[in-house]
Amino acid sequence: MTEDMLGSDICRVCRSEGLADRPLFHPCICTGSIKWIHQECLVQWMRYSRKEYCELCGYRFSFTPIYSPDMPRRLPLRDVVGGLLSSIVTAVKYWLHYTLVAIAWLGIVPLTACRTYRTLFSGSLDLVRIMSLPMDMLSTENLSSDVFHGCFVVTCTLFGFIGLIWLREQILHAGGPDWLERDNVQLPPVDNPPHRDGQDGQAGQDQPADNQPQAQDNNNVPPFVEEPPILQERQHNIEENQHDIPLDPDIGEGILNNAPENPEEYILNPEVGENNIGNPDGALRGEEEEPVFPPRDEPGIDGAQPNVQAGAGWRAQGQGQGEAEEANWNPMEWDRPAEELTWERLLGLDGSLLFIEHVFWVVSLNTLFIMVFAFCPYHIGHITIAWLGLQEHVTASHFEGLVTTLCGYCVIAVSMVVLHTLAALLGLQRSQRVLGLCYVVVKVSLLSVVEIGVLPLVCGWWLDICSLAMFDASLRDRESSFRLAPGTSMFIHWLVGMVYIYYFASFILLLREVVRPGVLWFLRNLNDPDFSPIQEMIHLPLLRHARRLVASAVIFGTVVLLVLWLPVKLLRWGWPGFLPYTVTVQSEAQVSELSLELLLLQVILPALLEQSHTRTWLKALLRGWCKVVAWFLDLQSYLLRDQSNEPEPAVIDEPQHPHLAAAHQALVQRERPVGYQPYTKPRWFPARLVGLLLCVCISLVISSLIAMTLPVWLGRRVMALWMVGAPAPSPPVMAPTVAATDGGEAVVTLSGRVHEVYTVACGTYVCWAAARGLALALSWLPRGRRAVLDRIKHWAVLGLKASVAFVLLVGVIPLLFGLLLELVVVVPLRVPLEQNPILFVWQDWALGVLYTKIATAVTMMGPEWRLRLAIERAYNDGIREMDLKFVVTELAAPVICCFGLALAIPYAVAYGIIPLFVANLQTQILIARRLYPFLLLVNLVCILISFQVRQFKKLYEHIKNDKYLVGQRLVNYEHRNKAQQQQQQQQRSS
Repeated sequence: MTEDMLGSDICRVCRSEGLADRPLFHPCICTGSIKWIHQECLVQWMRYSRKEYCELCGYRFSFTPIYSPDMPRRLPLRDVVGGLLSSIVTAVKYWLHYTLVAIAWLGIVPLTACRTYRTLFSGSLDLVRIMSLPMDMLSTENLSSDVFHGCFVVTCTLFGFIGLIWLREQILHAGGPDWLERDNVQLPPVDNPPHRDGQDGQAGQDQPADNQPQAQDNNNVPPFVEEPPILQERQHNIEENQHDIPLDPDIGEGILNNAPENPEEYILNPEVGENNIGNPDGALRGEEEEPVFPPRDEPGIDGAQPNVQAGAGWRAQGQGQGEAEEANWNPMEWDRPAEELTWERLLGLDGSLLFIEHVFWVVSLNTLFIMVFAFCPYHIGHITIAWLGLQEHVTASHFEGLVTTLCGYCVIAVSMVVLHTLAALLGLQRSQRVLGLCYVVVKVSLLSVVEIGVLPLVCGWWLDICSLAMFDASLRDRESSFRLAPGTSMFIHWLVGMVYIYYFASFILLLREVVRPGVLWFLRNLNDPDFSPIQEMIHLPLLRHARRLVASAVIFGTVVLLVLWLPVKLLRWGWPGFLPYTVTVQSEAQVSELSLELLLLQVILPALLEQSHTRTWLKALLRGWCKVVAWFLDLQSYLLRDQSNEPEPAVIDEPQHPHLAAAHQALVQRERPVGYQPYTKPRWFPARLVGLLLCVCISLVISSLIAMTLPVWLGRRVMALWMVGAPAPSPPVMAPTVAATDGGEAVVTLSGRVHEVYTVACGTYVCWAAARGLALALSWLPRGRRAVLDRIKHWAVLGLKASVAFVLLVGVIPLLFGLLLELVVVVPLRVPLEQNPILFVWQDWALGVLYTKIATAVTMMGPEWRLRLAIERAYNDGIREMDLKFVVTELAAPVICCFGLALAIPYAVAYGIIPLFVANLQTQILIARRLYPFLLLVNLVCILISFQVRQFKKLYEHIKNDKYLVGQRLVNYEHRNKAQQQQQQQQRSS
């Protein structure tokens, strides 16, 4: 029997044999014991796996439809028309539904938000305006602009709502400030308190358990806590509590399991200290909890007492028992509706009308948010400003609404502090808790506005002020531009400040990898896993935040002075003709400017960013500078990182890291965690530090001078060769041409000059190419003459291949694409028939580069077909592994042939065939102009017709399957091959 089972074929899924009514199939290339499968098993597996191919061999399964015997050869016209009408009705139904969804979410929601906002903030709010609000909602005036502004309002409220939810999660995750948690500590009476003399526990057991109130605060305070033991009896009480404390049966077992084997850790761990008294789990966490956040106190509130810290430890212990008492804090099943509500159902994309209720709730919540977070703070700020008599200063800022709202939030924060103090004096604990949380929300919001909005804005304005001499501008010019467009001016300065802060932080992160840990102690480490800006905003007092902001502003401002203002002054003194930079070019012929701009944006800068090793070179330069300065000042031990320990494995030394938290930190970080490295102080150490600061300042000035002069000078030289008819770059500053306009105003035109953005980019690229070539040459020289020659030969071949591919892909294809679009779209629309079109090759090529990039991106986002696969392979191969034959035959040749035929055929027809039949010159010109768009329209119509034919065939098959399809039979792989072999044999025999 066993031999028969082993010799028979069985299904790979259900492991059963084939029967007459359930035969076995082999639908894929797999062989052996996994070759056979039942059709029902395969269909069920495909339904659950959502795959239509074998997961082992990758062969796609195929099925043969089985139709009813009474199916006619051709479907009756009535069935076809009925199926077509049902498809049209379904399409119209879905179109109406999605149109309703779009009107609701993109029309009603933003429109109501905008007009509600306008009603609340335009003039005085009275009963008449409130009653006229529904009629304003139905008005069709300025509909598109109101919808656009309403989208902005909805976006702001959405971000505000998400910020509140995120802040709530942050407070729940790490707790609120100490002053808020201390006010919320409630130690209820217990029936089994910890005892010291052996009789307290028995007395506690006599109390009935029914009188014990339940602990609130999300189980953060266990019901058996009375007071933690004192510091002198720490170890003794821990041992007694493990055996003598009558524990709650639900959570007592977890505490005993978390107790350490060696109770002396409470004394030997100096970093745990009093913060983990009575918290056995805290001994294992050690410095994992408390050092994450700095000391958390608030101005006017004393530091936390030891008993409060101990209560926090017990609360942290109670958080670990949330799984056992989940029903106490979550009486409603919130998870079930959260799982049912999806984005499709929320937005109405599932076909149901449930989204109308969601639209109503969104409109209501949006109105509530506008009232609470915009209307109330604005009017509170307005009343405060009017009371202080500062209306003129606020109006002069050009941002009256924003300044008034921020002032209102400041008043609300002060009011929250006063009310919180009064609630504490009156003993209103719930009100005290609510007011404290509201104060935390307002505090975090204001600090976020200051750090994300105000500080970058100040940096941007300071950068602009310090760089006025670079562009021969003045403060009066900036003031006039600000008055013309205050919003645009503020946004540009904010954006520049954000970019400056980002690159400053990136440079500091790079510098930390070079210098000794501990040198940059005054700057926050953004790579620190324990660094959390939101948590710092929650826990740190306002005075400390103010000190940090002032220190950051001083550091940023000093660096701007050193890298911008002082180098500009030195440059104007030492090289008077070099500045100012040309940033305003007015010319009638913008052809070369346009081509140069697109060349810069589409070719030069992407290649520079993708090919350069800027970070590696900058790090090597910083390391070399640090070595030279450390040797000169004898600060090797203080300034340089200890290189001897870097290649060794991260071994945790017990005297240095006696806690489990340090070992956990070593596993989390990418490199070995070195928070501090000792160093040796040389003689005159403060004087050497002053010398180090002077070296830093001098190096920043020199490097800034080089960066401001060398790329621009090289770029001007190259641009003089590029721009036809451009003057020589020396003298670099030409006398400006003053042209008078009709209004009598003078327009200064710098003729013959190139925008400095182009010169800087071109000069930077030349510097990078020179540095890259020099680095390669230096790396090849030690390998010998033969290796250098082989390397040169190899790069020469690669360069030749890359040149051919570059000419085809970046030269010919964009040129043909640009010319085709110029003849199809631009010339028929912009050039009259009585004028001859003039084609600028450089402009068409530059526009073709842009069009080619867009077409490539669209192709990569589309379905898989031949052109997309060819682009992916060419991109993955790169330059070093380039297959020139594949690039030419599979990618360049088909595209060039298509574009060439699209250009050549209409030209041949218009100027070779049409003159044989049409003698009128005007008609010939009209046909030649309209032939390109006409042929494009014909091609689009043919594509549309073919698409509709395919869709009709699919509809025909769908109608036939719905009415006459009985089932499907799985197709065997070998059976199909046998049928093909039989056909081949029959053809041979015949």
